[in-house]
Amino acid sequence: MAMRKRMETMSPLIVRAYGEYMAAESPRIGPLRRSSSSAARGTGCGSLAETCSSRIPSSNACRKRGLAEGPRAGRRIQVKFKATVPMAKRPLLAGLALAGAGCGDTVEPQPSAACGDAPLTVAFYAFYAPVSYSADEDPNSPGFSRHMGYEADLLSALEAMPGTGLSFVRRPIADWPGIWLLPATSSFDMAGGGITILESRTVDDAGTPAVAFTSGHITFRQSLLVRSEDAVRLSSYDALTSAVRVGVLPGTTGEARLLRITGIVDGSGVLRAGTRVETPAGTIVADGTGMYTITPAMASPVLQGRTRIHPPSDDMPEVVYLGRESGDAELFDALRDGRIDAVAHGEIRGGEAAHTSGGAFVVAARDSLAEFGGFTLDEEDRDLLACIDTRIDWLTDERRTGFAEWLADPSVFRQRAALWPGG
Repeated sequence: MAMRKRMETMSPLIVRAYGEYMAAESPRIGPLRRSSSSAARGTGCGSLAETCSSRIPSSNACRKRGLAEGPRAGRRIQVKFKATVPMAKRPLLAGLALAGAGCGDTVEPQPSAACGDAPLTVAFYAFYAPVSYSADEDPNSPGFSRHMGYEADLLSALEAMPGTGLSFVRRPIADWPGIWLLPATSSFDMAGGGITILESRTVDDAGTPAVAFTSGHITFRQSLLVRSEDAVRLSSYDALTSAVRVGVLPGTTGEARLLRITGIVDGSGVLRAGTRVETPAGTIVADGTGMYTITPAMASPVLQGRTRIHPPSDDMPEVVYLGRESGDAELFDALRDGRIDAVAHGEIRGGEAAHTSGGAFVVAARDSLAEFGGFTLDEEDRDLLACIDTRIDWLTDERRTGFAEWLADPSVFRQRAALWPGG
């Protein structure tokens, strides 16, 4: 059955669950709903630590667009000039107006100002239904390039806003780790696909500022997807012992939160001493130092390609890595056939997998931490970013309209776009 049809049939269940969650979490995330989109990015206005990204100052927003000589120094990822219209030639009055807004200021939309006049190339993750996915999971099929889901409809609504001037060329990405850094390269202007907003994801491997996040437009929290018969036994993260095998997708918030909650890593992502990690180069034993670190943004070089983690204590789970190339479908297959006992995943994706499993899976343990998701752009494109932020905030009604509302009515962003006073 087509994914859209499946989402329509699952709407009452997931909308109710998501609504109950948001009602319970509103005391935690409510203060982050500000009229200024800067609240979602940690501009000194009281954002959640590590969940909300800060703007990184830039002395030349046109440099990467071909108005400077050579790539930026110190950047370990390769940065090439883009064959696109220089930022200096794009009308970004709305972005400039927003840039001066302070904490708590009301940001008025600039209906006559456009964000740009050239298409933006967007990298979207192809395997995160219903948030962002390809119409066909086969990379060799024409449908693989067709963007579907919540973020696809949000981007389409941005294009539909009168007078905005935004248009997107969408390119599917099958490899998740580091997708958020693609806008810092010559091939992409923007990236999405259920990317959690984290300060650590705004810098490259050398620690150089590389990208910045838009306003948060969706709320995430992590969970455990288990077989129905294990729902009681694995109803809490405390039940995860060394006898339990938990599958994860590397480089995700799901992986990082599982490792942190279970104590396999400390607050900085450093593996506990005695942790054994299977890698293509052999089994490595962590010594408790920063040389053995895993965060949502990076992993130490010696841990690249990791396939399994054996915990240093019996009260921690074994961690199994799957889906590097095919996405989480491989995780769900492993859960179904008993190779793993649980999948550490975002609650939205886990809920969709449970619904389509025919009763085989259920979402059990749920993380208490609420996080926001957004798009990334090059950190030098701050004017464009601010212009897009204004429009995202309009479409989501300052986060009052989000995933649950879209799931109940996928046209909700289009309807909101039609009310934009532009043109």
